[in-house]
Amino acid sequence: MMGFPLAGFSLFQSLLLAFASAFFTFFATTCLAIFALLAWNLIGHHAVNYADSYRYAGFPAGVAMLALALPFFLILWLRGKFQK
Repeated sequence: MMGFPLAGFSLFQSLLLAFASAFFTFFATTCLAIFALLAWNLIGHHAVNYADSYRYAGFPAGVAMLALALPFFLILWLRGKFQK
Protein backbone atom coordinates (compact mmCIF):
# COMPACT_ATOMS: atom_id res chain seq x y z
CA MET A 1 0.00 0.00 0.00
CA MET A 2 1.94 3.00 -1.34
CA GLY A 3 5.30 1.45 -0.54
CA PHE A 4 4.66 1.07 3.20
CA PRO A 5 5.00 -2.53 4.40
CA LEU A 6 1.89 -3.57 6.28
CA ALA A 7 3.21 -6.89 7.51
CA GLY A 8 5.29 -8.05 10.41
CA PHE A 9 3.68 -5.94 13.13
CA SER A 10 3.59 -7.27 16.66
CA LEU A 11 0.40 -7.10 18.70
CA PHE A 12 1.69 -4.02 20.54
CA GLN A 13 2.57 -2.26 17.29
CA SER A 14 -0.83 -3.06 15.81
CA LEU A 15 -2.64 -1.69 18.86
CA LEU A 16 -0.36 1.35 18.91
CA LEU A 17 -1.08 2.11 15.25
CA ALA A 18 -4.83 1.70 15.77
CA PHE A 19 -4.92 4.04 18.76
CA ALA A 20 -2.53 6.51 17.11
CA SER A 21 -4.75 6.74 14.04
CA ALA A 22 -7.81 7.33 16.26
CA PHE A 23 -5.87 9.92 18.27
CA PHE A 24 -4.79 11.77 15.12
CA THR A 25 -8.30 11.63 13.66
CA PHE A 26 -9.79 13.02 16.89
CA PHE A 27 -7.44 15.99 16.98
CA ALA A 28 -7.55 16.73 13.25
CA THR A 29 -11.36 16.63 13.19
CA THR A 30 -11.59 18.72 16.35
CA CYS A 31 -9.21 21.31 14.89
CA LEU A 32 -11.23 21.57 11.70
CA ALA A 33 -14.48 21.78 13.69
CA ILE A 34 -13.12 24.55 15.92
CA PHE A 35 -12.06 26.60 12.90
CA ALA A 36 -15.44 25.98 11.26
CA LEU A 37 -17.23 27.12 14.41
CA LEU A 38 -14.94 30.14 14.61
CA ALA A 39 -15.90 31.14 11.07
CA TRP A 40 -19.57 30.38 11.77
CA ASN A 41 -19.53 32.52 14.91
CA LEU A 42 -17.67 35.41 13.29
CA ILE A 43 -19.51 35.52 9.97
CA GLY A 44 -22.99 34.77 11.21
CA HIS A 45 -22.78 36.49 14.62
CA HIS A 46 -23.80 33.26 16.32
CA ALA A 47 -22.80 32.08 19.78
CA VAL A 48 -22.13 28.36 19.33
CA ASN A 49 -20.15 26.77 22.16
CA TYR A 50 -16.72 25.48 21.09
CA ALA A 51 -17.15 22.39 23.28
CA ASP A 52 -19.60 21.19 20.64
CA SER A 53 -16.63 20.60 18.33
CA TYR A 54 -15.34 17.94 20.72
CA ARG A 55 -18.72 16.45 21.49
CA TYR A 56 -20.29 16.32 18.02
CA ALA A 57 -17.28 16.15 15.67
CA GLY A 58 -14.03 15.04 17.32
CA PHE A 59 -15.26 12.29 19.63
CA PRO A 60 -17.50 10.50 17.10
CA ALA A 61 -14.77 10.68 14.44
CA GLY A 62 -12.17 9.30 16.84
CA VAL A 63 -14.42 6.46 17.96
CA ALA A 64 -15.35 5.65 14.36
CA MET A 65 -11.68 5.55 13.36
CA LEU A 66 -10.87 3.33 16.33
CA ALA A 67 -13.73 1.01 15.34
CA LEU A 68 -12.25 0.76 11.83
CA ALA A 69 -8.56 0.69 12.73
CA LEU A 70 -8.67 -1.93 15.50
CA PRO A 71 -10.06 -4.73 13.31
CA PHE A 72 -7.87 -3.69 10.38
CA PHE A 73 -4.60 -3.77 12.31
CA LEU A 74 -5.57 -6.86 14.31
CA ILE A 75 -6.35 -8.71 11.07
CA LEU A 76 -2.96 -7.64 9.72
CA TRP A 77 -1.34 -8.96 12.90
CA LEU A 78 -3.22 -12.26 12.72
CA ARG A 79 -2.47 -12.67 9.03
CA GLY A 80 1.23 -12.15 9.68
CA LYS A 81 1.16 -14.49 12.66
CA PHE A 82 -0.48 -17.38 10.76
CA GLN A 83 1.56 -16.99 7.56
CA LYS A 84 4.83 -17.70 9.33
